[in-house]
Amino acid sequence: MRFIIQRDRLVQSVQDVMKAVTSRTTIPILTGIKIVASEEGVTLTGSDSDISIESFIPKEEAENEIVEIKQTGAIVLQAKFFSEIVKKLPTDSVEIHVENHLQTVIRSGKSEFNLNGLDAEEYPHLPQIEEENVFKIPTDLLKAMVRQTVFAVSTSETRPILTGVNWKVENGTLTCIATDSHRLALRKAQIETNASESYNVVIPGKSLSELSKILDDNNDLIDIVITENQVLFKAEHLLFFSRLLEGNYPDTSRLIPSDSKTDVVVNTKEFLQAIDRASLLAKEGRNNVVKLSTIDDGVIEISSNTPEIGKVVEEVQSKSVEGEELKISFSAKFMMDALKALEGSEITISFTGAMRPFIIKPLNDESILQLILPVRTY
Repeated sequence: MRFIIQRDRLVQSVQDVMKAVTSRTTIPILTGIKIVASEEGVTLTGSDSDISIESFIPKEEAENEIVEIKQTGAIVLQAKFFSEIVKKLPTDSVEIHVENHLQTVIRSGKSEFNLNGLDAEEYPHLPQIEEENVFKIPTDLLKAMVRQTVFAVSTSETRPILTGVNWKVENGTLTCIATDSHRLALRKAQIETNASESYNVVIPGKSLSELSKILDDNNDLIDIVITENQVLFKAEHLLFFSRLLEGNYPDTSRLIPSDSKTDVVVNTKEFLQAIDRASLLAKEGRNNVVKLSTIDDGVIEISSNTPEIGKVVEEVQSKSVEGEELKISFSAKFMMDALKALEGSEITISFTGAMRPFIIKPLNDESILQLILPVRTY
């Protein structure tokens, strides 16, 4: 195998596939990056058997030559060393040449590295996915939906299914739900699909976070293919496979209250900043709890009291308060995470009592909601 390639394109692809490579794998060859040179261009693959990422660098793009293939072939190189080497090479072009017995020479300018490669035949094959059932979604919408839900997944392995985001496709609508049983994030969007198709799968939160980092901010459509145990995201020159979590996701629709006793409309930014200040004196150990009380004339009091540190009280003028008086305590962190995920300058918070979950959503927008369980304070 032998080819010459533009360094910046190689660096970008290596960084993308590195997101799937881990040093903690039980399969030694997976600590490497697989490089395949074909007549069409160069393909890099990284995998930790949960996530696999394949990045393709075409021979030419927009009539610019990116890769010059001198001899086709394949090799697996240690990801840790290879990624560091390509980042620090001196010139804009890199030659990679596999000599006898998997010895690989990497040349750039006056710099030359020799790396011991591994046999590419031993690298596990990527899942072969039948692409019958595909739906499409613009990249920027996909990234937004991930950002607005993935923070609420559970980080505890006691219920593995909750470490993923539940994706449901029904009647041309994609619904993403994440919960760690103390809070829940939900986001819906219309997508391009055959109306008859429906899916209900759970994608690991970690996979979605990594996918989101790799994707560019644009509105190009991404193809999404779901099979029994894998999901594939296809963007231009990029394939991202992730395994799905096994098991049934809990029915979260029962958690979401349909009625409310107190509705508050506030300015998102003012409210977020007030919660942020109140949390400064809230104790980390006790979930940094803050308290919200409605007082007269649409004023909301936000307070936090930690006897050994001190207390903070702040008043926020709401746009409106309807319904019963209310005192409720909740985690400042959960509230701030939820507020940062919402779009829109004003939000509605709907309470159904001091010990019941409450809902936060943007004014006049039914496509997204955040739910938080209050904290008991005695």
